[in-house]
Amino acid sequence: MSLVLSEEQELIQQAASEFLKEQTPITHLREMRDSEDPVGFSKALWKEMAELGWAGIPFSEDVGGAGLGLAELGVIVEECGRTLSPYPFLSSVVLAGGAIALGGSEAQKQEILTGLCKGETLLALAFQETGRFSPWAIGTKAEKAGDGFRISGEKLFVLDGHVADHLVVAARTSGSSGEENGITLFLVDPSTQGCTVTRSSMIDSRNAARVALSDVTVTSSAVLGEVDRGAEILNAVFDRATAILSAEMVGIISEVFERTVTYLKEREQFGVRIGTFQALKHRAAEMFCEVELAQAVVLDALRALDEDRPHASRVVSAAKARCSDAASLITCEGLQMHGGIGMTDEEDIGLFLKRAKTAELSFGDAAFHRDRFARLTGF
Repeated sequence: MSLVLSEEQELIQQAASEFLKEQTPITHLREMRDSEDPVGFSKALWKEMAELGWAGIPFSEDVGGAGLGLAELGVIVEECGRTLSPYPFLSSVVLAGGAIALGGSEAQKQEILTGLCKGETLLALAFQETGRFSPWAIGTKAEKAGDGFRISGEKLFVLDGHVADHLVVAARTSGSSGEENGITLFLVDPSTQGCTVTRSSMIDSRNAARVALSDVTVTSSAVLGEVDRGAEILNAVFDRATAILSAEMVGIISEVFERTVTYLKEREQFGVRIGTFQALKHRAAEMFCEVELAQAVVLDALRALDEDRPHASRVVSAAKARCSDAASLITCEGLQMHGGIGMTDEEDIGLFLKRAKTAELSFGDAAFHRDRFARLTGF
């Protein structure tokens, strides 16, 4: 099996690379951060990306999508990792958009996904309630109330939740926290009485809101999929999000590696370029090998999901574990090889480390996915 991009994917990659380097270089993230932009990204640029077809890549043509796969979306998100572009591919397209595509009725898909593909509608998935990724630790309750449900609870780290037009909320309709069964997904309008969204920022300057739900009432038409069976949708959504996030991590470590090698070739010490030091050559060679391995396993994971292979989840966990380890190694090595300037905010290399660390811990770190890989393999 060839683990290289197809001709079509190479064209998408080239177009994305040119657009993102021109429109969202690292200075774009700095501007958003330093000005404390209320959105955290440019809605006009997001609309432009949608008009290029990027927001609709994984959705069917019935709702205005391109009908392509995660492998094509991964190519774009990898390029986003190279420029640290803070755009809502993960939150709107993969997480919440994916949940609606998998579990929504035709009416829900037409109403919401059409706007998402046009760049006019933003979405967020509210599921996490603890500091670390623990997908079934859900205590938020949804109780029957007339012909609908009344939801109460609190969600943390809701990516881009502060600007979402629709929230997909995971709540427990039966069972207790930690159980996979008994979870139901609901579409919630953030402006509904009892719903409070508070913006916060992570160390990488990305948005992660806190969502408080106090007796929020929704009708039964707000349910995605079947009552008590939301985990079936979430399992697929988490696999997709993990693979796409891994693709972004490949972009991050590829950029860090290339910037570090360039620095080693330019920086002089004791009258010679530091890249001529044998010890640094060996460390750079190890970084190169880790980048190559990460690229290969992520592409395989994305294609496994697109092809609906029986053991796709196993490959996804292998990819996330590999990328988490590689991201930790390469961004720390990159920072250290840049010496003292690497520690300053003016030098971009530290921004890559912050984003990599956040991604490393999102949707399960390396230990989480090694354990999951072992369980899925029958160890």
